[in-house]
Amino acid sequence: MGKQIWKPGTMIYPVPAVMVSCGKSPEDINIITIAWTGIIATNPAMCYISIRPERYSYEIIKKDMAFVINLTTKKLAYATDWCGVKSGRDHNKFKEMKLTYQSGDKTGVAIINESPINLECIVKEIKPLGSHDMFIAEIVSVIADDNYIDTTTGALDLKKTDPLAYCHGKYYTLGEYQGKFGWSVEKKKNTKRKK
Repeated sequence: MGKQIWKPGTMIYPVPAVMVSCGKSPEDINIITIAWTGIIATNPAMCYISIRPERYSYEIIKKDMAFVINLTTKKLAYATDWCGVKSGRDHNKFKEMKLTYQSGDKTGVAIINESPINLECIVKEIKPLGSHDMFIAEIVSVIADDNYIDTTTGALDLKKTDPLAYCHGKYYTLGEYQGKFGWSVEKKKNTKRKK
């Protein structure tokens, strides 16, 4: 079995497929689908999104210095893809995808009500990187849908949302559970009885 050497490319997969909402005023409110996103620090909670400067949402986010990352689901797969291939210059994405919004508590930016988790973000820095500029932001609020919170423990069960991921041009939902963080080094309980 051999390996081939390819030219450098974007081959880190899977990645989240998120809908980023932007805009505070009705004329600016828009959605852009993004796969180049992730967490970059835990304290403070920091993330990034990378956007091409020619995209319609770029200037809106740059003007407001805020955006919302809306996690996507199997149910939102069609809207996620559609909002990634259509431009807000020509379409009212909320209206055409029958999505609803409200203003975020901390940023004033529109959040997608149909998304199970909304992360309000304030931009701290914009880094030009070539084809895309990276918006480095602090997560200032996380809004979670009650339907996915265990009423007994208060724990969030994201698996119940049927989260959507993007893998080399295709969308997938999560597969089988394999183990929790740290399970590979967890000490096994001693099941033998002491004599």
